[in-house]
Amino acid sequence: MAADPDETLAAARETLVRGLRPDISDERVLAAIASVARERFVAAELREVAYQDRPLQIGHGQTISQPRMIAMMLQELALTGTGKVLEVGTGSGYQTALLAELADSVVSVELIPELAEGARAVLEELGYASVRVHIAGEVLGWPDEAPYDAIIVAAAAPRIPQSLVDQLAAGGRLALPVGSREEQDLLLAQRLPEGVTIVRKGPCRFVPLIGPEAYTPAEIAP
Repeated sequence: MAADPDETLAAARETLVRGLRPDISDERVLAAIASVARERFVAAELREVAYQDRPLQIGHGQTISQPRMIAMMLQELALTGTGKVLEVGTGSGYQTALLAELADSVVSVELIPELAEGARAVLEELGYASVRVHIAGEVLGWPDEAPYDAIIVAAAAPRIPQSLVDQLAAGGRLALPVGSREEQDLLLAQRLPEGVTIVRKGPCRFVPLIGPEAYTPAEIAP
């Protein structure tokens, strides 16, 4: 008898979570990854590899990030189930769904309309009513609904954008990759009364962030 595809994917998801445990201690993050169906956020031909711990192409030159890196960034945000989060770079919507499991409210911004529309449709179908997906505007982030208790950026910037720091609530945390096109570090910035603290969390590799305070389309053209 052939294996049930749903059971196979569920088993693969459990294997992924077990593999993340040595690096991820936040049980809420692990529980979110265990509950969100990553296969719903990739193309049909990639469903069988949805739970491999690697990035996957989602079209338009973009990727769905490696689960381990997503988990590390979410852990750094120290979400407690309350508060409002801004996500810069909706992409497929997978990380958005994880954020919805970890916070009261999620505002997500995407530059590519086709990706935003696709993510919005899947998130609505899965019942994530606390999520609002917007097309990116002239200002990085989504200042109309600021301040945010946490901000996560799913693409690399050459420096920490001041506009995102300005959208943080007091005590809020910002996790984003910063560096050149070739080499980046995951940074955690926190807005405190005495100023903004910045901690480097290790090397990473992301697609470039396009927009104000980031890269222009001309700068990333082949």
